[in-house]
Amino acid sequence: MEKKEKLYEGKAKIIYSTNEPDKVIMYFKDSATAFDAVKKAEIEGKGIINNKIASFFFELLKGEGIPTHYIKRLSDREMLTYKVEIIPVEVVIRNLAAGSIVKRLGIPEKTLFDPPLIEFYLKNDELHDPIICEQHIYAMNLSTPEEIQKIKDIALKINDILKQFMKENGIILVDFKLEFGRKDKDIVLADEISPDTCRFWDAKTGEKLDKDRFRFDLGDLIEGYKKILDKIEGK
Repeated sequence: MEKKEKLYEGKAKIIYSTNEPDKVIMYFKDSATAFDAVKKAEIEGKGIINNKIASFFFELLKGEGIPTHYIKRLSDREMLTYKVEIIPVEVVIRNLAAGSIVKRLGIPEKTLFDPPLIEFYLKNDELHDPIICEQHIYAMNLSTPEEIQKIKDIALKINDILKQFMKENGIILVDFKLEFGRKDKDIVLADEISPDTCRFWDAKTGEKLDKDRFRFDLGDLIEGYKKILDKIEGK
C-alpha cells in the first residue's frame, strides 16, 4: 500500500490517498483541541493510543455485523479505510446527561436517558457544528429519510454493543459522536470511535477518562486514555 498526497487535514487526523483509488490512509495526530480549537495542545502519544482504541472498536463492531469504513491498522499512527462520501451530519447518542445538553437544557448531569437520545449536528466548523433536526437535514439535502433511518438503526445497535462491552469492563459509556458515509450506495460507519469522540466514566470512581480531562483540566489526558486502552484489552 503506497501513501500518496494529503486529501484533508482535520483537528486530529490527516487523510491521504493511496495507489488504490477506493482506499485511504487515516493518520492520527497528537493534537488535542477543545471549544472549537480555542484550546489546543500537542500531547505526545495521543494519536498512537487513539489509533489502537479506534481499531479495537472497529474490529469489535465488524464482528457484530456493523458496516464500517475500517480495513485494518497499518502502523502505530495509521489506519487503512475505504474511501467514503462523508454525510456532513454528526450523530450523537446520549445514555446519560453530560456536556452540552446539561448547559443547553438545564438537565442535571448523570440524568439517565432510557431510551437513549439521538441528536444531529451539522458538521460545519465555521458555524460551530449547530444542533439540527431531521427536517433540517432533508431541507438542506444532506441526506434522505431512508438513509437517516438506517443511520439511527445502526447508531442504536452500536450503542447497545459498546455500552454492554464497556459495562463488562467497568466503564460507563455516557455519550458518543458518530459519523457516517456512503460506500457503493450503502451507509457505513466512518471517522473514529475513541476517547476523543466518547465520554467514558469509571463505573466505580466516576473518574472521567475522555477528552473532558483536557477540556476542563481534570487530569493527564494520556493517563485517562491509557486506562481505557488497558480496560478494553483486558489488562
